[in-house]
Amino acid sequence: MTFEEKLEQYAELAVKVGVNIQKGQYLLINTTTDTLDFTRLVVKKAYEAGAGRVHVNLTDEEITRAFYEHGAEEEFGKFPKWIVAQRDECIERKGAFLWIDAEDPDLLSGIPVRRISAQQKASGEALVNYRKAIMNDEIAWSIIAVPSKKWAAKVFPDLPEEEQINALWDAIFKAVRIGEGDAVENWKKHLANLEQRANQLNSKKYVQLHYKAPGTDLTIELPEKHIWCTGTSRTPEGVIFTANMPTEEVYTLPSKYGVNGYVSNTKPLVYQGNIIDQFTLTFEKGKIVEAHAKVGDELLQELIQTDKGSAYLGEVALVPHESPISLSNILYYNTLFDENASNHLAIGEAYPTCYEGGRDLEEGQLESLGINVSITHEDFMIGSAEMDIDGILPDGTREPIFRNGNWAF
Repeated sequence: MTFEEKLEQYAELAVKVGVNIQKGQYLLINTTTDTLDFTRLVVKKAYEAGAGRVHVNLTDEEITRAFYEHGAEEEFGKFPKWIVAQRDECIERKGAFLWIDAEDPDLLSGIPVRRISAQQKASGEALVNYRKAIMNDEIAWSIIAVPSKKWAAKVFPDLPEEEQINALWDAIFKAVRIGEGDAVENWKKHLANLEQRANQLNSKKYVQLHYKAPGTDLTIELPEKHIWCTGTSRTPEGVIFTANMPTEEVYTLPSKYGVNGYVSNTKPLVYQGNIIDQFTLTFEKGKIVEAHAKVGDELLQELIQTDKGSAYLGEVALVPHESPISLSNILYYNTLFDENASNHLAIGEAYPTCYEGGRDLEEGQLESLGINVSITHEDFMIGSAEMDIDGILPDGTREPIFRNGNWAF
């Protein structure tokens, strides 16, 4: 299969499996100038699939960096209303959102943390309607990624510069199952396998999970009506879409106040153009009471203080250590890929779709049920070949879920 044929399949995957565009539906694409050629191909595929209108928002890394370096201090606590209005109209029209990521993991390195934190909080508060639509699967949405020069150099620093982009393209194609047969059919089979795992976990009705690994001893309570979900999601109208490509996880939500112990990361967390790494979080009654990072500690402290919910967990995700992305031994410095190589947790907002009837509840109702609400949702990786996870049944019986980093059943 030629490179051009792989690009065609990737664009088709984004449109047909990612957002699963419907006839006459609007599509809003958010991406960077580094992806322009591929984005044009996605737009073409979307129209061929019947999209009513496709709009592309382009950002540029140098322009973004210039704002954070030279923008007026008071601007970082604000967020443009026109961006909010654009997303709200797309939601109102039952449109779809697609992100094509190519961001430099070090884009905002050296920028004062107060600026990053203020802008993150301002955007989170302004985009509350958008966040609710995404977290409740009210509309179809998906995230994919393509290489950029700086990102490829970060992932493959030992390769000659002229080989880095192609190496990252090859890695991405493998991660999204392109190169062998029909990619759309490959994805359908893969998602069916994940659904089978989720069904097994849902049949168990575990009340707790216990994680043990070097640097980790953590107990997580699960709500009585929790649901294990996969990369396959469904809008209220019944449209099936795949939010993350790649995806290797089955995930649910924790009981907000039922997390106790400590956990250490096993892969760097790329957050707001910076790297946070070698950190440990300690929980008491669900809340992070201690957080220490050898790399990016100031930003970590700001992250968990963004709002009241950002000091609690919102997601519990299981990914075997022998997943394809993990076995590639590539550190992507991109959460979309790295979270699918490792068990992970998320600080902040919980997905209401992981609770029976949750998508129909208001924030106050979710909070009363012990479901975390926040303007943040940041995944961090904790899995390794040394991790064991037990599931605890209502009668106290313990069952192995993971042993040595992989499924035990």
